[in-house]
Amino acid sequence: MITNKGIRGILILFAFVGSYIFSFLLNPNSIHHIGYFERPYSELAIEWISILVFCAIITELSLYLDRRLNNKMPWTAKPLKRLIVQTILQIIGVLVVVAILDLLLNLVLDMSAPTENEQREFMQWIIATVLIVLMISAISTGNFLLQNWKATAIEAAEHQLKATEYELNAAQHKQVAAEAELQALKLQLDTHFVFNNLSVLSELILEDQQLGYQYAENFTKVYRYLLVNSKKNLITLEEELKFLNSYLFLIKKRIGEGVVFEIEIAQENLQKRLPPLSLQLLIENALKHNRTLKDNPLKIKVYTTDQDELIVVNDLLPLVTKPQSATIGLNNINSRYALVSDRKPSIKKDDYSFTVKIPMLV
Repeated sequence: MITNKGIRGILILFAFVGSYIFSFLLNPNSIHHIGYFERPYSELAIEWISILVFCAIITELSLYLDRRLNNKMPWTAKPLKRLIVQTILQIIGVLVVVAILDLLLNLVLDMSAPTENEQREFMQWIIATVLIVLMISAISTGNFLLQNWKATAIEAAEHQLKATEYELNAAQHKQVAAEAELQALKLQLDTHFVFNNLSVLSELILEDQQLGYQYAENFTKVYRYLLVNSKKNLITLEEELKFLNSYLFLIKKRIGEGVVFEIEIAQENLQKRLPPLSLQLLIENALKHNRTLKDNPLKIKVYTTDQDELIVVNDLLPLVTKPQSATIGLNNINSRYALVSDRKPSIKKDDYSFTVKIPMLV
């Protein structure tokens, strides 16, 4: 659950910036946008302070409704009903806040009847506010679920260690500790992955509703795969590829023509097994450490060999500033293979490419 003041401040700032972006996208020709920065600084300051206060109110309202529903109607019980109720309450909450503020302004300022253009812009502002609140609620929900899944994994691992620590010898104890650590790693879903994809989804909904629907559908498939299969030690290559198709759809819509994928998998290898999310980690590693430019796209190739190996190779287009934690994903894969097989992944790097070979298990 989002409790950190810094994160709250980021959400309020997100709502502030988003209100202007959505307002402009809904009506770029509004007289409010023409000569905006030519207005007196005092007038701009009053407007910004007012909108910041309003954004703080709707952010706190959204987080409050999420917290109440987490207690009254948890996601684990009836997720579809929870989604519908949460969406309806968020919209109603926004409309109530807007109505109260509009009434107060009319009473204090004794404003005249709005013109047709003013009414239209007011409705567009309400729509933009609803979209922002729904996005804040989605981010809050994603953060809440991630923290709960992580806590559950760690609690389960600790319980397993306590239940067996008196029965296992030193070697067995070390094995169980490694499995518990990896179990927690597999359930630590990347918060940035959720935030980035929600941001892309909001943009697509405004530009192309059909494409936005397809993006949401593939994002759901990826998330379902992460939740269902992250606890497994091994999974078939066929299931991993189904997940990969949805995952690559998200990447292509986010990065565009900056990356090119080539997938060549022999039919006879589809029932062979590997640790889940191995392909996702390797592709994520390639994207994290290389440039993705339209005029010089990053090429990533995935294929199998007769030696029961799955190979992921990418061009080397290194970033100017190298990211931190460069080997976390590769170390994760190596550690998981150490628990299930004597065969180990191998890494080869030259001046032009980076290649990782991972064993496929029968």
